[in-house]
Order: sequence, then structure tokens, then C-alpha cells
Amino acid sequence: MMQRSRSEKELDLTKKEIRHAGEPCILCCAITGSVPRKADNPAVPILVSEQVESCHEAVEAGASILHCHVRNDDETTTSDPHKFALLKEGLEKHCPGAIIQFSTGGRSGAGHERGGMLPLRPDMASLSVGSNNFPTRVYENPPDLVEWLSGEMIKYEVTPEIEAFDLSHIFQAVKMHEQGRLYGRLYVQFVMGVKNAMPVDKTVFDFYVETVKRLSPNAQWCAAGIGAGQVKVNEWAIAAGGHTRAGLEDNVRLDKDRLAPSNAALIKRAAELCERYERPVATHAQAREILGLRAV
Repeated sequence: MMQRSRSEKELDLTKKEIRHAGEPCILCCAITGSVPRKADNPAVPILVSEQVESCHEAVEAGASILHCHVRNDDETTTSDPHKFALLKEGLEKHCPGAIIQFSTGGRSGAGHERGGMLPLRPDMASLSVGSNNFPTRVYENPPDLVEWLSGEMIKYEVTPEIEAFDLSHIFQAVKMHEQGRLYGRLYVQFVMGVKNAMPVDKTVFDFYVETVKRLSPNAQWCAAGIGAGQVKVNEWAIAAGGHTRAGLEDNVRLDKDRLAPSNAALIKRAAELCERYERPVATHAQAREILGLRAV
């Protein structure tokens, strides 16, 4: 029997991996976050004007969701609704149709100030439904605050993106959605690679995907990897039929020797992975349809 070449075997493997060809993949760009500074990478956009320009480039590279934090001019964190309003205005003007997603994360504020921007009615907002460890502290999301934030999102018709740092967060999100305590369609993002939280682990990733599909078959899911794990998690998510996130909030490097020159460069890399797995990058109109968001 003739022995098959290595290239033929690799071709077969690729065919097995491409199970979701033709399915649009939503790319989310996490543009700034609360941690990276210009000292880490000069490309990190801090001022609202810098953020708008960086978002415009990311959208041109394929991003349809813009995950937004705001900063003070000295780079410190804030949840200032006025800054969010300025950012939203700039994005609507220069990135028309892109999905605007505000962060309600705990690094930028405390208590109800974390949701002070929700009356601005962004398309989406991040929501963590449970607590976990972060590199130097506990990321606290007590039940009463989670209920208040989810209630504000219902009030202002803001679809949450559930940021799952732990398996229990998936179960809690599904429960809240079934009970009508989350607005819109269920969208769960696995966040992997935060120190002291869930590591970048393929077996765990596969179990997360299986768990979401089992508990909520109609839910959409996304995955984000932190630091060097970003491109790895991008590829896992794209290959498995989910959506994915990239950007300078999560990772300031292209590789160990090179800083990322922009958010767009990281989104472009994810878009190239979509091409490898024969998945078209979702337009903002397709992303809005997939996630059940209002059309613009």
C-alpha cells in the first residue's frame, strides 16, 4: 500500500478543522481597557480622539464590535459618563453602523458608577455575573450589583455581553437569561489568560463551548485570550464556529519581539485566521442580525 505524504495528511487535517466554512465570524476590538499604558505600547489609544481614530482603523480591518473603556487624560481609569458620551458621538460619526459596546468592568469604577453610562443606550455593554481572582485583587461582582446592572440594561435596552472568567459564570448567565433578567439574546464571552483566573487551556475551552451549547443551544458565544494567548484563543474560537476578540486592551504585542502597531493590526491577524478557516468576517449588519441588535 502506497504511503501518503506528509502534505496530504496535513491537507486532510485542515479539511477536518474547517467545519464552519461560510459562517460569518464577528470580530470584536477591545481598544483600550483599563490596564495598558503608553509606556507599555505607544499605540494604546487614551484620548477620545485617539480612540475614535483607532476604532476607525479597526473597523476597516474587520471589527464590527467596539469594546470601549474611557480614560482620563493622565491615563488613569474612569467611568465618566461624559467621556463615554463624547466617545459614542465620535464613533457614531466616524464608524457608522459599528456596534458600540461599553464596559461596566470593575477596574474603572465602583458600585453604581460602573453603570453610569448605560442611559446613553449603547448597543451593548459588558456584564460580569460573578466574582473571581485577578492578578492582584478580587474582581468583585456581588449579586446585588449584578442585578442592578442587568436591570439598567433592561431599562435602556442594552444587550449584555457576558464576560465569563469562570465556569460558574456560564451557568449563572444562562439562568438569568431564562428568568428574563438579561436583555436580548444571550451572548457569552470566555475570557482566558487572566493571571489567577482561567488559563488558556484547550480542554477547558472545548468544555466551555460544549457547556454553552448544552445549556443554551440558541446562544452565541465568543472567546478572548489575554497576552500571548490572544492569537491562540482567536484561532480556537474561529475554528470552533464562535466569534472572537482582539485588541490592545488584552494584548500589546504581535509576538515576543514586536509591539502591535495598532488595534487594526491585531484585528487584521484575526481576519486572516477567518480566511484560513473559510469563515467570512461579519459585517456590522450581519453582526447585528446574529446578535439580535437594532438595525441602523
